[in-house]
Amino acid sequence: MARPQRGQSLSVTIDDLALGGEGVGRLGGYVVFVRGGIPGDRLRVRLDQGRSRFGRGTIEAVEEPSPHRVEPPCPYFGRCGGCRLQHVDYRAQLAFKSKQVLDAIERIGGLEKVEVRPILPAEQTYGYRNKMEFTVARSRSGEGLTIGLHEAERYDAVLDIERCLLQSDRMNAHLDEARRFFAASGLTAWDQDSGEGLLRFLMLREGYRTGETMVNVVTSSPAVSELAPLAERLGALSPRATSVVMNVNPKKASVAIGVEEHLLSGRDHIRESLGGIEFQVSANSFFQTNTAQAERLFALVLEATELTGEETVLDLYAGTGAISLQLARRCRHVYGVELAPAAVADAARNAVANGIDNCTFLAGEVRFALPQLIAQGVRAEMVVADPPRAGFHPKALRALIQLAPARIVYVSCNPATLARDLGELVHGGYRVDWVQPVDMFPHTPHIEAIARLTLKPAGT
Repeated sequence: MARPQRGQSLSVTIDDLALGGEGVGRLGGYVVFVRGGIPGDRLRVRLDQGRSRFGRGTIEAVEEPSPHRVEPPCPYFGRCGGCRLQHVDYRAQLAFKSKQVLDAIERIGGLEKVEVRPILPAEQTYGYRNKMEFTVARSRSGEGLTIGLHEAERYDAVLDIERCLLQSDRMNAHLDEARRFFAASGLTAWDQDSGEGLLRFLMLREGYRTGETMVNVVTSSPAVSELAPLAERLGALSPRATSVVMNVNPKKASVAIGVEEHLLSGRDHIRESLGGIEFQVSANSFFQTNTAQAERLFALVLEATELTGEETVLDLYAGTGAISLQLARRCRHVYGVELAPAAVADAARNAVANGIDNCTFLAGEVRFALPQLIAQGVRAEMVVADPPRAGFHPKALRALIQLAPARIVYVSCNPATLARDLGELVHGGYRVDWVQPVDMFPHTPHIEAIARLTLKPAGT
């Protein structure tokens, strides 16, 4: 058949999900990606983008729905850029994610007969996030403010969100109170083009185990007196409003991290408990956003290490030490390597707060720090790694193979780079024992997975 053209209306049957959550249909050898498509759907699709081998389309009509389709409970579904899989039955979400992990291992990693264990589902599929970041923008009418999340496929447009189903009722109450205060105070939203305006982001955090909450208002300039009444209102709303802070970001970059911080009320951090260890979480700290599922993931990591208490362990891409401190209770010594100095400082503080003295945290890129540790004579029987979405840098992976630990436990948030790195480690002398997918973020395309690898005896 002739290659479909842009603007053409097509009838497409969806038979797969791409890693980003788009439905995948095929017309002969031509692939059509469809946002909102579910395997089993037959859709009428308008082709918005047509390239030589694939195109992208928008649903005009659902001609025959997939048996996995459900009614999404969120009124913003489809317009909001998050929760792209709310319209998919949760069991089907799990099956699709498991298949994506297996497909990546076989197709990208070139590995066959790897044991992919049944995915670990989330017990709580809504209200599970302990951190949400809302953008503050001028309303489209030019009057008032919009506080919400970015629209689907549009970073330049903000959808006003009154209540998000991914956060708790307590966090939604804080969102509502902040919205009312901003509206009554007459404060303006920052405009990236002009560089004018004050309010940039509203970030909410909650201790899932402790109930403590943080409200962090990110502004373009210090405005302590203007925001002080917000702290009073939040304190009156809930005694659990433990921390109200203002982060100042005067830079053009649209990030919710400030160059200076002002404490408006309470402490500069909240407390959270994870796996029996207490963490101090500040406004700019990294912390797993699904506490309950993170505990289950960390338990799997610890089980996979099979530590006896005598080992030296390297925790690569250690963040604020959440895994390092769990490992420290079961081994001789842990070296945690992390790029961000602020995260390293948090990790060291958390170690002291929990009376853990057998951790050494180092700030630096793994690709440089790991060869330096090897040169200094550091040896490790076990390595735990939790790299960013890009996976290991090639130099870091070569250093890991040179270190040759007996076991590696690899925690990944990207099946594609996990599969690529597993392939390299197998070529470097390792065997993949198993891979365990974990659903950390229900209703989104994101997939976490743990892989355990064992060094094969020389000559095998």
